[in-house]
Amino acid sequence: MDAAALQRQGYSVAALRALAQKRLPRMVFDMADGAAGDEITMRRNEAALAAIELAPKLLEGAPNRDQSVELFGVKLTSPVVIGPTGLAGLLWPHAELAAARAAARFGTIYSTSHASTSTIEEIGAATSGPKWMQVFLYKDRALTAEFAARAASAGYKALILTVDNQVTAGRDRDARNGMTFPLRWGPQSIVDFMSRPGWLMRMAETPSPTFVNYGARTSIGAFGPLMAQQLDPAVSWSDVEWLRKQWQGPLVIKGLLHPDDAREALKRGADAIVVSNHGGRQLDGAVASITALPGIVDAIGGAAPVMIDGGFRRGVDVVKALALGARAVLIGRPHLWGVACAGEEGVFWVLELFRREIDRALALGSWDSLAKLDRSIIFHANGAAR
Repeated sequence: MDAAALQRQGYSVAALRALAQKRLPRMVFDMADGAAGDEITMRRNEAALAAIELAPKLLEGAPNRDQSVELFGVKLTSPVVIGPTGLAGLLWPHAELAAARAAARFGTIYSTSHASTSTIEEIGAATSGPKWMQVFLYKDRALTAEFAARAASAGYKALILTVDNQVTAGRDRDARNGMTFPLRWGPQSIVDFMSRPGWLMRMAETPSPTFVNYGARTSIGAFGPLMAQQLDPAVSWSDVEWLRKQWQGPLVIKGLLHPDDAREALKRGADAIVVSNHGGRQLDGAVASITALPGIVDAIGGAAPVMIDGGFRRGVDVVKALALGARAVLIGRPHLWGVACAGEEGVFWVLELFRREIDRALALGSWDSLAKLDRSIIFHANGAAR
């Protein structure tokens, strides 16, 4: 898809999602698009954002608007960061490299997933732009330490510790489609793949994308058993302190929803927090991220940056989160839909869509900078001020 067609047909994140659905096999699309259980939390993320209303302060004038933000000494063009998402290479050849290049061109951060299909080192060398690395606390702590050391050597700016993955989640769409590790092949999945010849032709560049960060344990078939073996439901705050000693740069803890956890995270050495329910992909029934955000912001009282992910599909959603105290927003699925449509250009266009929509919202609200966004402009859906 060329740039003109991308912008004409992909006029919104929702439109890009629809385009991606047409281009990807159902098994692959649902892997990226789906969530845990009945997908209640995934839907709740978007619904809770939609329920928040903004009260513009008009006639104050905002002819020039600045949406730049600083994180750990790096100035970003816009408060939108690409969060870590695994197996992106099933959507587009070398998708992580494409997304990292798009983020660098745009002027924001790219976060590498532990389950990327390009290595930590390949992504680190792909651009000079700022990058963060995701890690888990495995039963084999040496594996976690290895990831942190490799990220440091490859020039990553920060480490993202994801903490809401103590066990593998149950995702009904994947179970229905046979998207398991190892894959269950049958007539339905074969027909599914053959129905997307364009995807098949593109993927011929990388016929066997897999989990390349795990050394000899890289096959898709081996990954499921590896995660079942290594994910640790006994992980505790002492393990966070241990990781803090392994990593000299900024440490971001992702997956917190309770104010008590936010306070404890700072005590244990975290430099920032991402309020997140994993996009609804772990505990179905968890509180919406945006609903949990104000309590966490209040709990830490400005002592560290608070970021958020989960359900962000419009620039105005980002404005709402910033008004409630977030420093930045991480996006997951939107950039995957972009990369599925047009590789690097698709990811860049997603970031540009968010930038344009944020700018439009700032103009319509007469807010000339992000500093003008606070809770005084937020209303409940019933009209009562927060």
